[in-house]
Amino acid sequence: MLVDNAVEGDSRVQKAARSAADAGWDVTLLGCAHVDAERRWQLGDAEVRVLPLDAPRPTPSGLAGPRAGAAGLRRRLVARGGLPLRAARLARRPVEHAQVRYWQARLGDRAWRRLEPGLWGYERLSGPVVDALRPDLIHAHDFRMLGVAARAVERARAQGRDVKLVWDAHEWLPGARPRRDNARWLPAHLGYVREYVGHAHAVVTVSDTLADLLVRDHDLPERPTVVLNAPVATTEPAAVPTPVAGSVVVAAPVAAESDAGGAPDLRARCGVAAGTPLLVYSGAMAPQRGVDTVVEALPRLPGVHLALVVGDPAAGYVRRVVARAARHGVADRVHVLPYVPHRQLVAFLAAADVGLIPLHHWPNHEIALITKFFEYAHARLPIVVSDVRTMADTVRATGQGEVFRARDAADLARAVRAVLADPRRYRAVYDGPDSPLRGWTWEAQAERLDALYRRLLTPTPAPTP
Repeated sequence: MLVDNAVEGDSRVQKAARSAADAGWDVTLLGCAHVDAERRWQLGDAEVRVLPLDAPRPTPSGLAGPRAGAAGLRRRLVARGGLPLRAARLARRPVEHAQVRYWQARLGDRAWRRLEPGLWGYERLSGPVVDALRPDLIHAHDFRMLGVAARAVERARAQGRDVKLVWDAHEWLPGARPRRDNARWLPAHLGYVREYVGHAHAVVTVSDTLADLLVRDHDLPERPTVVLNAPVATTEPAAVPTPVAGSVVVAAPVAAESDAGGAPDLRARCGVAAGTPLLVYSGAMAPQRGVDTVVEALPRLPGVHLALVVGDPAAGYVRRVVARAARHGVADRVHVLPYVPHRQLVAFLAAADVGLIPLHHWPNHEIALITKFFEYAHARLPIVVSDVRTMADTVRATGQGEVFRARDAADLARAVRAVLADPRRYRAVYDGPDSPLRGWTWEAQAERLDALYRRLLTPTPAPTP
């Protein structure tokens, strides 16, 4: 398996690797990150290796002329930020759009080589390792690793080996929010995916809606297998990387505060007593994810506390949200906590009263049941979700929560008050005869992956003459 991150914060990737190993496959999960040396640990019987991405190359001290001046100006603008940086980026937009038109006219989908040459870094890093592993099947997670996997399959074919490629499309790329303020980013990555999607022997994705979009966009011969971002049904202590001799890292057990189920106590970490209403938001934070709306709603919800479970409590945007809470006079009711291992998360969240999904309207927000949706459901939390299409429709159909207008703090407060007034009504959905939880488990999804792997790797009998 290949992924373009450090693995630890990506629950879908971790679950896929571990469940495949549990099913008997020999699994190596390759990630990459800006670390000093390769890191290794185990996820059950799956081996995890995080490879060190090259650090940004400094400008040589002897560099002179226009290149040195431009590099120095870029560094000063980025360091200063604010209006000068925004103005410089706006000034570059016409140049970037011209570059896109020029290279697409010359190279078509291959224009990413000029527009986003940094994609080659993943190939230089991961390609030789994949070749040395000599896999029978490569599971490429998300869009950046698709080309890396496709080229590895081509090299194996040239050596007489048949390697199958599964592409796991985590999101709909045309609807993604670009990672950088750069007009080249999206056209380059779209071309990159179009160039290599035809190399995949099978496609996996996260929802039926996204499966339909992928068939439409890429004229796929077979509809993608849908593997939901559902949580595992059991909890257990997890392993984390710990330094050993040298600079390589291996796994060691965690010794942590825990309750009888092995998970930390959410309320204890927040300092919130039982009986005090507690809302929880778990996952990545960014402006389009709507946590600002929750903070603005808190003054309308006296006595209600908010737990933010995030990857990096010290991140800049998290600090800005906390500062906003202070301006609204609710900082004492906002609690920022780090992630817990994904196998403990459901039990950790269960101490809250409401799970929040306050997303803004954005194409990718409309088409999927996201990971936290299932995590909240298995924690048996009523869900308060903005009116993004797929999740809002699901909540209305099941009765497991309330829907509010995106970016409307007053309506969010109204939805929270409705849930807190009668929480048993919403929780009853999870325990009734029509409970959706039985199908919303990773164990059920893992069976689909295992069946797909077996189908791809089962030799097809030769036709009878």
